[in-house]
Amino acid sequence: MAAMATASVLLRCSRFLRACSAAKPFPNAFVISSASLRARRGICRISASLDEEASAKAAAATVDAGGLTIFDKIISKEIPSSIVYEDEKVLAFRDINPQAPVHVLVIPKLRDGLTQLGKAIPGHAEILGHLLYVARLVAEKEGILDGFRVVINNGPGACQSVYHLHLHVLGGRQMKWPPG
Repeated sequence: MAAMATASVLLRCSRFLRACSAAKPFPNAFVISSASLRARRGICRISASLDEEASAKAAAATVDAGGLTIFDKIISKEIPSSIVYEDEKVLAFRDINPQAPVHVLVIPKLRDGLTQLGKAIPGHAEILGHLLYVARLVAEKEGILDGFRVVINNGPGACQSVYHLHLHVLGGRQMKWPPG
């Protein structure tokens, strides 16, 4: 849901910027410079970031309600997804709001209280290891084994918006450092 809101903001911003850059100026009218466009893009990114932060805080407030997450619905096939890998323990599918040419989410099929990495207990060690191994399999399958990133957002301070542990496998472009 948060990803969709963010995508909506970015889409509106990009439409606005395209319209501004394509508009023909009136005689003696001020012309939009590339610096001005960069500043507006920065404002759009800030707005999207604020939306993402607000969505993460809202999601954190309802995490203890115990309801189904969007990932539970994807696992049960109520919501369609583009599945990249599946076994008896995990499901990997393409993110609907990709942040890189390859952006796949890897999730455990059984949540078992593992809503975020910060809630992991010793009994989760096996599934945590399996999630990382599957991230490697996904990277190989997607042709990015020579350079990929695995990201786990933990809590509202990291903009976690779905409280069902998930790994982001990102690649297909040069990753920058430091991230985020």
